[in-house]
Amino acid sequence: MTKILLCGAGGRLGGFIADAAKQDPSFEIAAGVDINGSERAGFEIYRSPADYTGTVDVLVDCSHPSALRGILDYALPRSLPLVLCTTGYSEEQEAEVRRAAEKLPVFRSANMSLGIALLTALVEEVAGVLGDSYDIEILERHHRRKLDAPSGTALTLADAARRAQGGSAEYVYDRHERRRERPRGEIGISSVRGGTIVGEHEVIFAGNDEIIELKHTAQSRAVFAEGALRAARFISERREPGMYGMDDLMREYLR
Repeated sequence: MTKILLCGAGGRLGGFIADAAKQDPSFEIAAGVDINGSERAGFEIYRSPADYTGTVDVLVDCSHPSALRGILDYALPRSLPLVLCTTGYSEEQEAEVRRAAEKLPVFRSANMSLGIALLTALVEEVAGVLGDSYDIEILERHHRRKLDAPSGTALTLADAARRAQGGSAEYVYDRHERRRERPRGEIGISSVRGGTIVGEHEVIFAGNDEIIELKHTAQSRAVFAEGALRAARFISERREPGMYGMDDLMREYLR
């Protein structure tokens, strides 16, 4: 059984992860952490990881970037594997995560969906085949409460396309002041926020007289919860420090 300390237990994704764990006897939410001291049936919820004194196999975080310092302070002395689902980290925080991965196993992904992992691989392959002969636009849609824009997933998709094309493309988030013809070497990224949209990501390759579109739609946060649990099991079995991601999980899952 994989015992999980769940940070962000009072949030929406935390609730889905807790519910998914209840349905799978190979997982146990040993305790939760939530700054608001929320309540959830089946396990205690603490305001800080430091308040929990029990044992766990892995910490899963789906809270807020501001919680990162406390999570690392808890995990590093214990060499506790981490699953970080949170997006919106600053450059300094990203560097902290990389330093932590030198000492313990860290699973880091902006999106825990296996479908998104497959989409990312497809985007990289298509971008590599087409080169810069097609213009690339990425459109992401999320609910009104999402704080960061563009989404971490949209940036992951853009990174995959840019990597396939040699790593020099410029990201363009706003064109209203760009009164000129679009040049080569740009990747446009647009964000929509509204309603209760769980998450949609569309990558458009626009060429002369034809368009190729790749799209993923999440219809429920349950897909992210399932991916987070798979990641928790995966990273809890790793013994070597390092940064792991959905590519590693997908290879394990599909083999």
